[in-house]
Amino acid sequence: MSRYPPGHPDAYHWSVVQPPVPAESLSPLARRMVDPASPPAMRQMAAKGVAPGLKPGEALTVVALLSEAADADVAAIAQATLSKLPEPLVNGALAADLPAGVLALIAPTYARNAQIVYKILGHRAVTPETVVAIAGAASEEVAELVATNEQRLLAHPEIIEKLYMNKSTRMSTADRILELAVRNKVELTGIPAYKEAALAIGQELIAEAAEEPTPDDILFLETEAVAEKTAIDAAHEDTHRFDEEKGEEILQDKFLPLYAQLAKMTISQKIRRAMLGNGTERLLLVRDSNRLVAQAAIKSPSIQENEVVRISASRNVSEDVLRAIALDREWTRSHQIKVNLVSNPRTPFAFASRLIIHLRENELKGLAKSKNVSGAVAKAAKQQLERKGVGR
Repeated sequence: MSRYPPGHPDAYHWSVVQPPVPAESLSPLARRMVDPASPPAMRQMAAKGVAPGLKPGEALTVVALLSEAADADVAAIAQATLSKLPEPLVNGALAADLPAGVLALIAPTYARNAQIVYKILGHRAVTPETVVAIAGAASEEVAELVATNEQRLLAHPEIIEKLYMNKSTRMSTADRILELAVRNKVELTGIPAYKEAALAIGQELIAEAAEEPTPDDILFLETEAVAEKTAIDAAHEDTHRFDEEKGEEILQDKFLPLYAQLAKMTISQKIRRAMLGNGTERLLLVRDSNRLVAQAAIKSPSIQENEVVRISASRNVSEDVLRAIALDREWTRSHQIKVNLVSNPRTPFAFASRLIIHLRENELKGLAKSKNVSGAVAKAAKQQLERKGVGR
């Protein structure tokens, strides 16, 4: 592709584009613009989108390729250009043939632009990998677009994973695509608490199957959908709504205290919030009475060590949660977490006993005398002191 051998500092990074854009597919003028041996001034002008003589598709291709150039200055200019190209130029380019590699390069830049993503998704050259990249960075509107193609979701489960883990994806959409995976027995390894979420969805499906919707239910759902589409700007929305059944105004769900909002969620919704929510939400959900929700919270990819320190000391969490902490090698590197687990009477003794040997003398003495730990832990602490040859 390039006149330079692999590893040469001036070599163009063609391999970054997946699949690569063949040099021979470019016109002679476009080839000169992306060639590292061409004058820097020409390449920088091309990186700015100034490419007289090129059609929109090839002009976009040149900018996209230069955004991956080995020359850092040229790459920076091209990357900035990509983010502010006139939409008519982008739309014109997408209406023509484009290499799949170019679509892959521009997709992250436009992942929150529904009009452009609509054309990328419908382009004949788009690859599943490009759709995965879009799903991970999509806005709410774009996530809805990606989620409509169920055939593509099932053929490439990574798209479902990225959409589900994308905080911009609506809860209802996340539930729907997860249900799609569960119904079709698709295993989603990219969702940390997928087993718990799938089990919750399965339970909800069984419950739904047991209750046939009445005409009133259907009418309610249709009305709710219309209301959702015509919702007014939240900044001007009233905090209360009138409940006709009760004959009084009640606080809208979104303005309820956090614990009340979480309480109104379904199990599957709680699980997703546990994985994608903030620390305050996790600290509430890790104590949820439903073990699937609690396990999802402790498996959240966003959880921080300081949260685990607090959770490991809590007597309001389940044995399952404490077991998950004790089994995690990263977390048990923290001395404070070890102390908390051993001191927590809800930690299964099999795990507490393994951690006792790592405690300090004063901590062991405290455990040996403590009335707040199990007798087995107190005894194990005494035995560890004896092994160390320390009197109580």
